[in-house]
Amino acid sequence: MIDGLTEAVRLIVTGDREIIEITIRSLQVAFLGTLMATVVGLPLGILVGMKSFKGKRVVKTVFNALIGIPTVSLGLLLYIFLSHSGPLGFLDLLYTVQGIAVGEAILVTPMIVSFVASAIESKGLLLRDLVRTLGASEFETSLAILREAYSGVSLAVISSFNRAFAELGIAMMIGANIKGVTRVLTTAIALQSAMGEIGLSLALSFILIIVVLTLNLLISFLQRGE
Repeated sequence: MIDGLTEAVRLIVTGDREIIEITIRSLQVAFLGTLMATVVGLPLGILVGMKSFKGKRVVKTVFNALIGIPTVSLGLLLYIFLSHSGPLGFLDLLYTVQGIAVGEAILVTPMIVSFVASAIESKGLLLRDLVRTLGASEFETSLAILREAYSGVSLAVISSFNRAFAELGIAMMIGANIKGVTRVLTTAIALQSAMGEIGLSLALSFILIIVVLTLNLLISFLQRGE
């Protein structure tokens, strides 16, 4: 254990090239996945949060339930769809960074929808009526509510990035942990641990924990601000 910790510190301090490469790729995948999820999930969350429609409670329940979907199960389904014999095989996303990012986007979209909808509902009911009495249009009303719910929306995006960054199942199933191509922090940790490379595993784990803790501190800061 001590030798592993010593080796981990050495690898981090010396800026090991492999560790830097894997970390950058992990950040890239999480960023792309969160960006795609935000583009889709933010408008849906605003719609669910602001509109009253039949079946709204069922829609919210479904999105809340999808937050807890097992990542390995989702990864398996995506693998079937993205494989060369699958219906989406023509996209050539299997064993690519882009494919992992798409999987992460699908994973965290329900989180963004649910969190954004809850944030808007907590701010929007009274504010909507107030803004409308001042002559605001529907679009201006939506912007006003979104500004008031900014901290909640930010929380949704950061939490989604956090989960995408620390995810393993989809990254392993879709990326296959190919060195120099699709290897990210979580898959590298799993592989190096199995190979007995404790130093490298700990170094990668420390980086993963540091990023996750930083994001959690940012989330706590936003919650206090709200």
